[in-house]
Order: sequence, then structure tokens, then C-alpha cells
Amino acid sequence: MVADALVYHPAVAHYLKFVATTVGRDKLLRTLQYFARFYAWYLLRTNNAKTAIQPWETMKKQFGMVRKVLRVGKNIEHFKAAAVAADAKTMDPVLRYTAVGRQLGYAGYLTLDIATVLDATGIRKSPSAKKFQTEAFRFWAMGLACSVVAQTYTLWQLRQREARVDRKEGEGVVESKRIAIERAASRLQLTSDLCDLTVPVSALAWANIDDGFVGLAGTLSSLIGVYLQWKKTA
Repeated sequence: MVADALVYHPAVAHYLKFVATTVGRDKLLRTLQYFARFYAWYLLRTNNAKTAIQPWETMKKQFGMVRKVLRVGKNIEHFKAAAVAADAKTMDPVLRYTAVGRQLGYAGYLTLDIATVLDATGIRKSPSAKKFQTEAFRFWAMGLACSVVAQTYTLWQLRQREARVDRKEGEGVVESKRIAIERAASRLQLTSDLCDLTVPVSALAWANIDDGFVGLAGTLSSLIGVYLQWKKTA
């Protein structure tokens, strides 16, 4: 009876739906990858033995490799999303152009990332792999910057909408609650984007950010991704 209660529990069904998605599995792997990046840095800074650090370094590299292979082909999704955003003539111009920029940034990142897969897996080494990876990070930074602008603009728009709401009326109360939900979602996305931005900024040496901070920021953005995907599969 206890086994049946566990097997047929709604949480188990929800979990199975979550891990059945590529995004769900990727976010879980990403959380472990960036936590390993942070923890390896922490162990190194606290003068632990190499034998204690090595498993975390290996986890970081291997999970990163698995995710790189899983991303192959995902660039097409973002090229399509960019085309759809470009055709959305009724969308707010700022949100429309930032959406196109964000999707093209992600598409460029994933396309160039694919070009490094054979080298990274050791199947076929390429002298251009490092250059491709650098350019991939530039595209990722561009996509994230566009997303940050879009979320900042969205929060400004919500503030303007809220100023016009009359909370004394029933419709105004409903609108106020709707704005609160939209603001929370936008703030969550903005937090995730700012955390993710530390990765290409650090990789491109645009700022001196140590691995510990990048690892923590990546872990936080990954947990946000897990949370959002969990909600989508509810």
C-alpha cells in the first residue's frame, strides 16, 4: 500500500513529466555543473588536497560536455523564434527588437558552439575551436544583454501601468494582481539573465570575475531555470 501511494503520487507523475523534457534534464545538469565549478574553486581556495578537488573538476567538465552534446540542433529553435519575433508587427518595438536580438544571439552562440563539439569530444581536433568558442561567448553575451534590456523595459512599463490603476474598483484590483504576477516573472528572468551574463563576461575577460562567483551565479540561474520548467510541466 505504501509503495502504491508513492508510485501513484502526483509529485512522481510531475517529476516524470519534468525529466522527460530535454530542458528539464539540462537545467538539472547545469545546476550540478555550476555548483561543481563553485565548490572546486572553494576547495582550492581553502587549500584542500588535489584528490578532494579532482572529482568536482571532473563533474564540472563532464556535465558541461554532456550539455554541449545535448545542445546540438537547438540553434534552429532560436532562428525560428527570431523570425517569429521579427514578423510580430503589433508587438512593442522595443520588445520586438530585443526579442530578435536575444534569439539571434542565442542562435549564434549555439551554432558556433556546435562547431566545437568534435574538438571538445576528442573526435576530431581543430585549431579553430578556441576561436569559435570565443565568438560563441560574444553572441551569448549579446543575447543576454538584449534580454536584460527587454526585462528592464518591461518592469518600467509595468510601473507605468500600475500608476494608472484605480484600486478602489474591482477591475483595478484584478489588474493590480495581474501586474504583480507579471512583475515577479520579469524580475525572476532579469535575475537569471544577470547571473548568466557573468559566464561570457568572465570567459571573454571583460571583467575580472573569479570562478567561485561565476559558479554561484550559474547555480542560481540554473535553479531558477529548474523552477520555471517545473512550473511549466505542472
